Amino acid sequence: MNILMSFRRSAQFCLIAAMTVVALPALAQPTPQPQPQPQTIIPSAPQLAASSWILMDAHSGRILAEHNSDERLPPASLTKLMTAYLVERELDRGTINLTDMVNISERAWRTGGSKMFIEVGDRVSVDNLLHGIVIVSGNDASVAMAEHLAGGEAPFADLMNQHASRLGMHNTNFQNATGLPGDNHYSSAHDMALLSQYIINDYPEHYAIYSQRTFSFGGIDQPNRNRLLWRDPTVDGLKTGWTTEAGYGLVASAKRDDMRLISVVMGTSSEEARAQETQKLLSYGFRFFETMKLYERGAVLATPRVWGGETNELRVGVDSEVFMTLPRNRNEELRARLNLDADLQAPIAVGDGVGKLEVYLGEEMVGERQLVALEGVEEGGLFKRFFDQVRRFFSGLFSNFTS
Repeated sequence: MNILMSFRRSAQFCLIAAMTVVALPALAQPTPQPQPQPQTIIPSAPQLAASSWILMDAHSGRILAEHNSDERLPPASLTKLMTAYLVERELDRGTINLTDMVNISERAWRTGGSKMFIEVGDRVSVDNLLHGIVIVSGNDASVAMAEHLAGGEAPFADLMNQHASRLGMHNTNFQNATGLPGDNHYSSAHDMALLSQYIINDYPEHYAIYSQRTFSFGGIDQPNRNRLLWRDPTVDGLKTGWTTEAGYGLVASAKRDDMRLISVVMGTSSEEARAQETQKLLSYGFRFFETMKLYERGAVLATPRVWGGETNELRVGVDSEVFMTLPRNRNEELRARLNLDADLQAPIAVGDGVGKLEVYLGEEMVGERQLVALEGVEEGGLFKRFFDQVRRFFSGLFSNFTS
């Protein structure tokens, strides 16, 4: 079953039935012809002085620019995005609290590289350790949280890899919670963008930490190394990284109006270079693209016939918000088609897949989502099922006859 949709930027989206009646203009009044709008010209994405990069929309997941984005590279302290994500996940699940106190081991205290400067034998709150991981890239804080959550860094790394697989990070393998060099410790720009998308969308209540410019602990003030937090007020995260092997990397996110972008650059030559190359990507994305919310979660898109059920109709829609990223000023070309499964038969449970939503920009399909049942339909009684079978038979018969 196909239903076309015409999108308008300033109005809510509405479904147009196949047999819409259109009022004709009076013959004496000539209809003014709309002037064709010039099509937005999208230039090639900028080429960056980096080993690998990617630009992704945080809501739709559309990739707007990339280069070697699936190449496996040492991520350095970008690793700590997964460490922080797992802390936030446990906070969300209620297994830990921000006020919980963590014992600092000698191993955590002795970890080299960037530090939060916790002392062996201290008891430090989860809240402070999370800030230390995200803002000042504390290796000591990362090891302390790994030990607190999993009993040690090795089992925590195993946990990191299980969640990387769950999130679709197919070019990632973690050996530690810090990003210190390891023979088999790697990730990719694409995987880091995916992880950042989950951090932003899954745990927004913790996201403000990533925009904090400084952090003070134990009388020591340290700055966030993400220079864009000072230069661009729309940038509000996420994480820097550096080792001799990896070079300088930066995962950044910025929000302008209703559009949020995620950029990842890996393997640049300096702190300044990673900031400048990231700014190029973000400027390109915001200048030439826009993101639209097409549907809210639970929006009813159709009410098709159901056979053999207690009710005759089923409310159909999407189980999460639907966003679409497209070139600027082309929203008038956006349309959608609902391809519903034929002959829906009860019983149907909430969440059952019943078809596909296809979104087109002109003639090109630019998005697809599963249509689901927004309500359950129980199987009808014996007589209801019998009469529905009769109606279904004659409905099919007449349909074949007329076609």
